Amino acid sequence: MSQSILFITAPFTQMNTPYPATTCLKGFMNTRHIQSHQCDLGIEVILSIFSEKGLAAIFREVNERTGERADNVRRMVQMRDEYIRTIGPVIAFLQGKNPELAHLICGGEWLPEASRFKQTTDLDHDFGHLGIHDRAKHLATLYLEDIADLIAGTIDPHFGFSRYAERLGRSASSFDELHAALCLPGSFIDALTTTLLDEKIRINQPTLVALSIPFPGNLYSALKCGQWLRQNHPEMKIVMGGGFVNTELRSLSDPRVFNYTDFITLDDGEAPLLHLVQHLDGQRTLEKLKRTFACVDGAVAFFNGSEEPDIPQIVTGTPDYSDLPLDKYLSVIELANPMHRLWSDGRWNKLMLAHGCYWAKCSFCDTSLDYIKRYESNQARLICDRMEAIMAQTGQNGFHFTDEAAPPALLRDLALEILRRKLTVAWWTNIRFEKNFTGDLCILLKKSGCIAVSGGLEVASDRILKLINKGVTVSQVAKVTGHFTRAGVMVHAYLMYGFPTQTAQETIDSLEVVRQLFLHGIIRSGFWHQFAMTAHSPVGLDPQLFGVEKADTPPGTFANNDLVPIDRKGCDHELFSDGLKKSLYNFMHGICLDFPLQEWFEFRVPRTTVAPDFIRNIISHPMSLLPLPDPHAKIIWLSSPPEITFHTRTKKGKSIPAAKISIQTTQQEIIIQTDKRTGKWLAGIFPVLVPGNHELMTFQKLEELYTSGDAGNFKSFWEGPVIKTLRENGLVVV
Repeated sequence: MSQSILFITAPFTQMNTPYPATTCLKGFMNTRHIQSHQCDLGIEVILSIFSEKGLAAIFREVNERTGERADNVRRMVQMRDEYIRTIGPVIAFLQGKNPELAHLICGGEWLPEASRFKQTTDLDHDFGHLGIHDRAKHLATLYLEDIADLIAGTIDPHFGFSRYAERLGRSASSFDELHAALCLPGSFIDALTTTLLDEKIRINQPTLVALSIPFPGNLYSALKCGQWLRQNHPEMKIVMGGGFVNTELRSLSDPRVFNYTDFITLDDGEAPLLHLVQHLDGQRTLEKLKRTFACVDGAVAFFNGSEEPDIPQIVTGTPDYSDLPLDKYLSVIELANPMHRLWSDGRWNKLMLAHGCYWAKCSFCDTSLDYIKRYESNQARLICDRMEAIMAQTGQNGFHFTDEAAPPALLRDLALEILRRKLTVAWWTNIRFEKNFTGDLCILLKKSGCIAVSGGLEVASDRILKLINKGVTVSQVAKVTGHFTRAGVMVHAYLMYGFPTQTAQETIDSLEVVRQLFLHGIIRSGFWHQFAMTAHSPVGLDPQLFGVEKADTPPGTFANNDLVPIDRKGCDHELFSDGLKKSLYNFMHGICLDFPLQEWFEFRVPRTTVAPDFIRNIISHPMSLLPLPDPHAKIIWLSSPPEITFHTRTKKGKSIPAAKISIQTTQQEIIIQTDKRTGKWLAGIFPVLVPGNHELMTFQKLEELYTSGDAGNFKSFWEGPVIKTLRENGLVVV
């Protein structure tokens, strides 16, 4: 094929790692031998701003603005030379290039400080006396945020680290405001963006530019790039897609959007882009495109006549990180909370384990859309192949699996494959807090490199969870979060308030459950968000079924995903927002956990009906009460091979053959004394229990082997002290 594609992530998403859309699409194009390149304009614009040259230009621009200045702006302008002097070393430090600078940063006099540094009173509590590197990252982040505040407060009100002109993209049922903003003269940030875009076009000489718009904060910049391309390279074709497009623009009808692009594709991009390339090469008609908008004779038209299916996950190829400046991304620490850090600190390779959601039933979720409803699993072996290829390319062994909800069975198989290959990786992902995440499975995942999981607790009320169709109970969530925490895996909970018909009592009871989860240390962080009704969710599609009405607003011609719910049965949900968020902030810092819930609200709230020992009683379930494993469950030994020696011990004058099992864990030596027959049996069993064996031992097979040797009652043996000690030190059942 003759087309050459340039994939672009529009500003801004993350500063610490590339957004995965372009890497996945480039990887797929490699499998079809279609030439492509990629760039992350977001990180390149950030690095252009936060440089000596960039700051000098910003301060010149600020000085040219007349009018009254806030005290903070005036202070920063006076410290202009200090900012320009320090910006290069700070950026290099956040790129991991001069770690020694941490001592200067933490010294308290080297960095210029403005209003953001008023937040630093709890640094000793947050980082302790030994975390100098993390403390320095946090201070350097505050320093950058001060500069961002200066930009937003003086020369470009749209500016933000991980978003740009986000307000213009949120709930934009009409294109009018965006179109008006795009017709204005470009801002300082726009000029930087288009200058860098010009450079990428000159270097790569594409025939097709594909702009990824994952979030509302990328929309304006993507359209601005399209505008510049139309004016300067009218011969090039432009296509837009991504998460924002997939959810918000499914009923697009405003032709003005196509002043900035030629095509807009929906859902997975592999097949639509492949078809588009074929169309541009004259091999396919417009009518045979896949899920693609275009403008024909002044009207928006949707083309979906392709009869070919979407590209299966197994053949989409390995994400390709080439062209991206992997050594230039910035690891920042906005919050000291260790779970929140994962989103902004460290270079994570992003990979998807399975397409869609294996549950796909939550009533608030966009379950009618392809990215949720079309579940397609993958093979652990293939995932590990891709992980190894990505590690070889990037030099990084950290992975963020970006699934809607990672399936427990696939995670189990992946963990075993990682252990078989002896890979050293650190990974985290999103899950459902469902019953299949047993204590043993959590231990296995931890052994394979799992450092954290996030999942939706949503409203901690069994009535609301049932209405949400979450498929879990509050008790189940507590058990699973306890399993992960005991295994050494951090847990983050997504929390929701304002679900249709939710009462004030249920809101306060939910907060009490959250308080107890933090009190017992089984979640490390959380985030409250207010329920939003979307057009493609079960609530949005059939609101009356959930006791809510949909406001009668006419559909727009641009974005039509967000709906306005009218909840006549529930409480005033907005009223609880500040108290919920304030209490959670304190809980995450381990403080105020003994405060009465009333303290967080400026109005009277009901007393909680949740028992004060509710969570404690759930998580104190002893192992001895657990049922026998499923016959097909796999028995795996995760510790080092034990040493088994035989000797004779004397008891009441009698010589008794005995065995000693020595287990070396990473922290200590464990000794188990048992009889010789059990010792010999275990000596033969241990070698086949290691993850390296492709034919894993099942519980049923283990029982058969034990009873075939006339060794006695297997149930008594399994529930006895030898197995109990082994279960505590490396023997898992998954």
